[in-house]
Order: sequence, then structure tokens, then C-alpha cells
Amino acid sequence: MIGCEWDEETGEVRGFDMFGYDGEDLIMMDLKTHSWITPKQQAFIAKLKWDHDRRAVEYEKSYLTQICVEWLMKYVDYGRSSQQKTDLPSVSFLQKSSSSPVSCHSTGFYPNRAEMFWRKDGEEVHDGVVKGEILPNNDGTFQMSVDIHLSSVATGDWNKYECVFQLSGVKEEIVRRLEKTRIRSNEPNGNMWIIPVVVAVAVLGLIGVIGFILYKKKNAKRPPSPMDNSRPPEETKFLPEA
Repeated sequence: MIGCEWDEETGEVRGFDMFGYDGEDLIMMDLKTHSWITPKQQAFIAKLKWDHDRRAVEYEKSYLTQICVEWLMKYVDYGRSSQQKTDLPSVSFLQKSSSSPVSCHSTGFYPNRAEMFWRKDGEEVHDGVVKGEILPNNDGTFQMSVDIHLSSVATGDWNKYECVFQLSGVKEEIVRRLEKTRIRSNEPNGNMWIIPVVVAVAVLGLIGVIGFILYKKKNAKRPPSPMDNSRPPEETKFLPEA
């Protein structure tokens, strides 16, 4: 086992390079005496040999008290900057159908230390609430959802409910008041069928107008029918002779 320790408050550093065998200490570096020590007689020959290599001992001391500590400080700094990073999410309302629970969904937040809950009239709601787990996104951020059953609540009272998101390290919370117009649903709008009907009626009306215009133009260009004067009158009357 090899490594180093650094006390950020006192600045004290400690390095260690230790070998063990069969669960017991075998030989280790003593940075105070710059030599190897061993509690086992079997490792005494190795101790003398390693102590004789002064160049290796000096490098061991330099690595454990300087190089290792410098890298340790860098990793601590990198970790601190990563832990202090915060990304706020986008929060939206989802509902599969009009009879399904309303889901408050947040995605894109970091870190994964977050809380989300439903609130009514300033008080947290627990009845009918199902909280989901925090899940990772592909970009390194996280997402979570919390559902609430409102089937027994009058639609006019839905605006009394609000979804609250809290992220660790951020004082301000994200609050979204529930409104029918904000809910994204897989259920089609009941008035959507009016659009194709209106379009169909408009198309049929346009076809009728175009057909009438073409009919009028065709009749206007047609020559008048010739009168048939060759047909004898239906009745010929003769006056009696005097």
C-alpha cells in the first residue's frame, strides 16, 4: 500500500509505503529516519538491501512528501469544483390521459442531491403522491418525477397545487403552479376533430363553386339551337267552300 495524506487545515502531510504478507505487516518506509523498518526477522535481509540503495530511498521520500501530495491537492481541487457545480432543471407537467395521475417532471439538474414534492396552500401534500427515483441522463445530468392523483379533486381546485423543486447548494427553489393549460398529455384534444371537418367542408364548398363557374362558362359559349321550320303545323284548318 502506497500513498499520502494531507490535512487541509493544518497543512500536515504524511506518506506511506507498506508491504504486507499473509495479513500482517512485513516491511515499511519510515520517513522520519529515511530507512525501511520491519517487525519480521524474515524481512531483515531485504531491509538492509533497500537501505543501502540511497538513491531509491531519496526518491521514495521525494515521491511520498512532494509529488504525491501535489497530485492529491490537484484531485481535491478538481473534486471541489465538480461538487460545487450546479445546473438547474426544466420542470414540466405530464399526464398520459385525463384519468391518469399528474406527473411533475424535472430534468437536466446537477448534482443528484435534490428534492421535489407537491404542495397545497403552502403545505406539503403526502396523500396520493408517489415519488420516483433520481435517474441519470446521457449528458451527466439527472432527472426525477413526482406524481399526484387528483381524480377526486375538482378541476377548479387544481390551481391550488404547486410542484416544488429544491437543489442542494441552491437557496432558491423552483415552484410551478398547476394549471390545466400547462399539462402535456398523450390524450388528443377533444376539439381537434373539428379542424378536419371544417377543412373538408371548405374543400367541398370550393369544389362546388368551381364546378358552378365552369358550368356557367360552358353554357355561355354553346351556340343557340337552330329552329326546326321543316316540321308541318300540327293542325291545318280549311274553310268550307261557299
